[in-house]
Amino acid sequence: MKITYYLEVISSWCYWAEPAWAELQRRYAGRVQFDWQIAQMPAAAYPPTQADSEWYYRRSGTVMRSPFMLNAGWFEPEIQQYVVPNLVAEAAKDFGVTDDRVRLALAEAALRQGRRVGRWDEAVAIAAAAGGLAAEALRERAQSAGVAERVRVSSAAFAALQIDQRPGFLLQSPIGDRAVFSGLARIEPLAATLDAMLADAAAYTSFAAHFGSRPPAAAAA
Repeated sequence: MKITYYLEVISSWCYWAEPAWAELQRRYAGRVQFDWQIAQMPAAAYPPTQADSEWYYRRSGTVMRSPFMLNAGWFEPEIQQYVVPNLVAEAAKDFGVTDDRVRLALAEAALRQGRRVGRWDEAVAIAAAAGGLAAEALRERAQSAGVAERVRVSSAAFAALQIDQRPGFLLQSPIGDRAVFSGLARIEPLAATLDAMLADAAAYTSFAAHFGSRPPAAAAA
């Protein structure tokens, strides 16, 4: 069983989904494979002004009943597409940091502290500290063609699901079942679907134990 979380590092809705993602990993440890992939937002998807960001933060914060408002201080009008934090988070994987800590540090720095993670120096410093990595090596890797291509491929995979809201979740079971969620930040629908898919997979395993893993070949009938 596998769940893939498609995200944008500084997406507010991805930020609100992080508690659900963390709880899923705790609740289904050892039973589900967890993976996250970058789904880079196009330039047109970012708020055009800091005031627009703050409006969205008021809406999402109240929907999620947050006791605090997110910080839009990361916004810089001259940056059209915030690829830097995504590239830096992706590059950290090449140094063995495949868990959530680097990308969470970047998100926290941007969305709570208002730090300008669209800049290389800022994003690399935050990520290197969070991951215990050498800043220059991380920056070199983040600016490489290989990392840019991986982000392009994962973003294309997200688009191929025919969804455009982040966070996105793809759930896949060993018996071929798939479920896709777009824009949900709460755990309940994800957990209910995982439970159902795990139960169905377990039923297939039970059946195979009693009757074999596949029907007899036609030639043997």
